[in-house]
Amino acid sequence: MTPTQLQNVAEAADTIGQLLSQNDLAGASAVLTPLAVPEVVELVDRLSIEDAAIVYRLLAKGRALEVFEALSPGTQGDLVQALRNAEVTTLFAEMDPDDRVWLLDELPASVAPRLLRGLTRQERDLTSGMLGYPQDSIGRRMSPEFVTTHPQLTVAETMARVRAALEDAETIYTLPVTDHGRRVVGVVSLRDLMGASDDALIGDLMNDDPHIAVVSEDAETAARRTTDYGLLALPVVDGEDRLVGILTIDDAARILKQEESEDAARQGGVEPLRRSYLSTPITRLVRSRVVWLLVLAVGATLTVQVLDTFEATLAQMTVLALFVPLLIGTGGNTGNQAATTVTRSLALGEVAPRDVLKVLSREVRTGFCLGLLLGLLGFAIAGLVYEWHVGLVIGLTLVAVCTVAASVGGMMPLAARAIRVDPAVFSNPFITTFVDATGLVIYFLIAKAVLGL
Repeated sequence: MTPTQLQNVAEAADTIGQLLSQNDLAGASAVLTPLAVPEVVELVDRLSIEDAAIVYRLLAKGRALEVFEALSPGTQGDLVQALRNAEVTTLFAEMDPDDRVWLLDELPASVAPRLLRGLTRQERDLTSGMLGYPQDSIGRRMSPEFVTTHPQLTVAETMARVRAALEDAETIYTLPVTDHGRRVVGVVSLRDLMGASDDALIGDLMNDDPHIAVVSEDAETAARRTTDYGLLALPVVDGEDRLVGILTIDDAARILKQEESEDAARQGGVEPLRRSYLSTPITRLVRSRVVWLLVLAVGATLTVQVLDTFEATLAQMTVLALFVPLLIGTGGNTGNQAATTVTRSLALGEVAPRDVLKVLSREVRTGFCLGLLLGLLGFAIAGLVYEWHVGLVIGLTLVAVCTVAASVGGMMPLAARAIRVDPAVFSNPFITTFVDATGLVIYFLIAKAVLGL
């Protein structure tokens, strides 16, 4: 969405908010009608959940479903709880099974049975089956509605299958090819089907070495593979290699967007928001930040303890205190840079926990080079302004702190992945707190050795 469109949506949201406060539903509907679906989605994200529920009721039925499916799962969950039971039951029944599971993950557990009871037996079985897979697995994000074909079928027979499933299938652009035991033996694209003669056999057209995901595989890993290889659909199989679903490229992008939003939030020391910033209540913003602030505040007492331990050293040469913010800030920034780089490489599959020694080697050398450059600059400036032996302390400390910070920052995400914890949790805030304390210890030990304190 362009900046101009966003500005228009922001103005429309303000206007609708004012109209709803005046109970002018006709006026709100008139503002809403010209907006495209993406613009309505953005508008809903800017309103309070109470106003969003009213706006949603003003939409035509078909358009309402389009808007609802385009909303984030968190916003969907809040909206469902604000709507009437009859509206929710109808809406839930019209959703695809994978979208239902996204929604149910955002709702209280007590709500799920009531919504599932409103489905047909077939739709309830599809949805319940997906809910049985682990929380972060691809089985919980795949679509169980797909079209398959067989190696012995002709193009004409396969196209007849496609036409019959147009209304229900998640995608028809990539078709899994299965044997009689539902095991995937290949994939064939709609382009290949349309370019072949009607009597051509699927076995002669298919790619017999397809990419496949196992149903218990991490959703982010499967989604990353889908986008990396540019796949329109990735077949998902169970533990016995039988086809149970597909992951489409749009669902893969949705998974990655959510994961990247969570990582970005946790790297900043907050829990991810379920809704957009403007529509999130203040109390929820507070809850998303206060836990990490308390954890980091407790961690910061390490820094206080270090300063208390070396109080006598500071008293003998008070000029050392002037450089404390510079040194701990540089160390924290160096560690954060390393952590961000390695976390991104983990997400892209460029490194794994087994590469710990390679990463450590690279970060030690990188940190040393950065420290050497900054240390030479610090030595020159501090030496000229104060004394050269003070400049030597600052220079040596920067070399040591940058080396240690880069090494710790590079190792933390790998350690987190090895113990199956989100690497972002061990990222910037935690590393900054740790490096602050260790950096001060290094600083005062070097000062005592160089200055003879």
